[in-house]
Amino acid sequence: MLIVVYGSVCLLVKLKDFDWKLDINTAEAVPAETLITEKVKTPVKTEEDRPNKPKPPTAAVPPEVRLEKPPQDDMHKHTNEGKADLGKPATSMFLEGFNKQKAIDLLYWRNVKQSGAVFSSVLLLLFSLTQFSVVSVGAYLALAALSATISFRIYKSVLQAVQKTDEGHPFKAYLEMEIALSQDQISKYADKVLLYTNTCMKELRRLFLVQDLVDSLKFAVLMWLLTYVGALFNGLTLLILAVVSMFTMPVVYEKHQAQIDQYVGLIRTQVNSVVGKIQAKIPGAKRKEE
Repeated sequence: MLIVVYGSVCLLVKLKDFDWKLDINTAEAVPAETLITEKVKTPVKTEEDRPNKPKPPTAAVPPEVRLEKPPQDDMHKHTNEGKADLGKPATSMFLEGFNKQKAIDLLYWRNVKQSGAVFSSVLLLLFSLTQFSVVSVGAYLALAALSATISFRIYKSVLQAVQKTDEGHPFKAYLEMEIALSQDQISKYADKVLLYTNTCMKELRRLFLVQDLVDSLKFAVLMWLLTYVGALFNGLTLLILAVVSMFTMPVVYEKHQAQIDQYVGLIRTQVNSVVGKIQAKIPGAKRKEE
């Protein structure tokens, strides 16, 4: 009897313990379910709903600072231009560099050393042509140039052998330089020569076929004077005088411009008066004023 009572009491205690544990589990499960439902109810934020990201630091830089940096296109452009200049032929670069202003500076002795070197070399060449033939002068100049280059080449080779250096050919930069004229350069200068040739031919036709009688008479007087000049001087002497005049007359005119203009004006008025009288006496002469 006591055993039955004890068993029933133990059974009741176990049932109460089971109910208490079940209540605890259900209480713990409710908040989890509510959390799950809350997570489902709250919408997920998309990229559009998220706050915008901060701009990179470069956007805060003032425009003055940003403008100071050269764009990449300009940098590539400058580098390409530099490479193009290096690839240009040396002859075309020399012809492009020697323009009318540089010729004027040369004749007016703006750079004394450069003008003196050109004037003395041209004058020495012309004086050499008066004493020797063109073939002899050309051969002597070629021998002088070859002697200088061969001597310098041997000197540099011996110096490299003594110092045990490997500098290479002393004229390597000049040997790799392009000296050929481009087709555009040839066509440009050919067009200029053609223009001057056609102009000269038209002027000679006008003078020899007496389109204007006064101009033809002036040309005849000039040719008559040249016969006396040719009897006194040969072509090389006249060329030497022309070179000396080119390098001296501009400087003299620049220093004494007022006096020279005064005398030239007087001579011009006298010549115009004489030509006007001759033109008035010749019945078939046309006047340019008409």
